[in-house]
Amino acid sequence: MTNIVGLLISAITMSVIPRGLGPKAYGDFSFLSNFFTQIVSFLDTGTSTAFYIKLSNRQKDIGLITFYIGFALIASISLFLFIFIISLTSLTTKIWPEQLMFFVYLAAIWGIFYWFVQILNKMVDAFGLTVPAELVGIAQKILGLILIISLFFTGQLTLKNFFYYYYVLLLVLGISFAWIIKKHIASLGALWKISKNQIFSYAKEFYQYSHPLFLLGIVGIVAGILDRWLLQIFGGSKQQGFYGLSYQIGAVCFIFTSAMTPLITREFSIAFSNKNLSHMACLFRRYIPLFYAIAAFFSCFLAVQADSVAYIFGGAKFLDASLAIAIMALYPIHQTYGQLSASVFLATGQTGLYRNMNVIFTIIGLPLTYFLIAPVDMLGVSAGSTGLAIKMVVIQVVAVNVQLYFNAKLLQLSFWKYFTHQILCLGCLLLLAFLSSFKITNCFSSFTNIIINFISNGMLYTITVVVLVYFVPSVFGLNRKDISVFLEFIQRFMLKA
Repeated sequence: MTNIVGLLISAITMSVIPRGLGPKAYGDFSFLSNFFTQIVSFLDTGTSTAFYIKLSNRQKDIGLITFYIGFALIASISLFLFIFIISLTSLTTKIWPEQLMFFVYLAAIWGIFYWFVQILNKMVDAFGLTVPAELVGIAQKILGLILIISLFFTGQLTLKNFFYYYYVLLLVLGISFAWIIKKHIASLGALWKISKNQIFSYAKEFYQYSHPLFLLGIVGIVAGILDRWLLQIFGGSKQQGFYGLSYQIGAVCFIFTSAMTPLITREFSIAFSNKNLSHMACLFRRYIPLFYAIAAFFSCFLAVQADSVAYIFGGAKFLDASLAIAIMALYPIHQTYGQLSASVFLATGQTGLYRNMNVIFTIIGLPLTYFLIAPVDMLGVSAGSTGLAIKMVVIQVVAVNVQLYFNAKLLQLSFWKYFTHQILCLGCLLLLAFLSSFKITNCFSSFTNIIINFISNGMLYTITVVVLVYFVPSVFGLNRKDISVFLEFIQRFMLKA
């Protein structure tokens, strides 16, 4: 329900923010927020996932919470010391091209706030307090919608105010999560103090889990920053804005499946701790194809409707982003697979293997980024935001299927069955998206209202997909029994209503 509300609200806010900020300011936000997302991800180095998995299994271990929050505070202080030292040198213009230090600091604060809210969110999920947390999430999204519309229509939607807008939303969400957690922990009669021996014990435990991911963290931060840095150098803030919009539209497709990822990770973790690989295989078989298909449902439609999407969400100034949007719309499909597949590696403690695979593909992606973004006179093809989108999708598809091979081997499942399902599902949904677009475009050719045409396309596409799922449920990773159970549920719901 949070994600249904979130999808509607995101559609509105995403049509307001790029229009209000414009390509350059939106590109500056995209560049800086990505930079500090990468930095925070490096500081995290997989420790938040370790924290989530361990807390899921040891919910009364309050010392674990105290230790990890202390670690996050120390890491945050270190980040601001790093920025302060850099600000005293001439490196600022090289690290953050065309950016004011004021906005650099605002972006750093945003990154830290976001990290702490994610930690609190993991705690909520680990304690099984998902329902009250999601209700808070709905309220926060509604508040965000009111604030962003107010800023837009009063002409106050500037880059500075946009950062402040995020601060308010993150603080509201973080305080709400902390309140929910505090109520739960109070019932445990918790003590927040920990001894030196406990600190050393926790540090050793986290080190054993996370140190294989340290190399991945270094490679990941270098690659993640270089991707956007090269785009900033060769394409400028405008291309950065085009890519930022395409990335955010792709993220909308990921919104449904992302909510379930931590919960499935938790189930994988519990099953593995009980040495129940057969249950892990059952979870994998049940949910991976289904969530892949859900992500593909949204992604395929947005990819086919890229021109309309660019205009609706960005206005005429973002029409040149259409091709990048079409490509990046496909990114969440295998991002879903990657997130869920990675949860198997992390839940089973195979962090070394997970690191090695990701390091290899991250390194392979760097020269590909340069080739696709660099100008022709520097041995590139100067594809700008489109080039970076191509690189992201290609590397993601290949890397995810390598992960799938190892997971299928561990869980004694058929790799080729899941690989074939990817192609079949994607092919069917893309075909239906094209056919729906063709039919509606011809029927409503006299209409100039792009939004009406977009909604009409979506309705026809949804109907055809529902028909497909009913007659061929395997496309969505379902079976005939699942369809019958769902129809019975709808029938009971209608009778009660």
